[in-house]
Amino acid sequence: QVQLVESGGGLVQAGGSLRLSCAASGRTFSPHRMGWFRQAPGKEREFAADIVWCAGSTSYADSVKGRFTISRDNAKNTVYLEMNSLKPEDTAVYYCAVKRTLFSQYDGWGQGTQVTVSS
Repeated sequence: QVQLVESGGGLVQAGGSLRLSCAASGRTFSPHRMGWFRQAPGKEREFAADIVWCAGSTSYADSVKGRFTISRDNAKNTVYLEMNSLKPEDTAVYYCAVKRTLFSQYDGWGQGTQVTVSS
């Protein structure tokens, strides 16, 4: 069972930047994709970005495209989310998850890290 641990959240002013990290435990780790999701107070959890683990190709939600960048370090079993030009509406708990195969669902959710953007 893979365990995911997110870190890097915090309080930042609008226009600022944060870098989130998600480290996966386990000796052999080679999922199909890793993703970042977020959940704002009173809202459903939503997709933010994901990355194909081997190929490195990425996809983004329209709301974060051009401001967020997802990347990974295969040697460290870690995925990152660089967040720039942050807006108050980016305030949420950010979670990472793993998609083990092309046809599986995202699972292995971490505990989340809080991102708060003040106006």
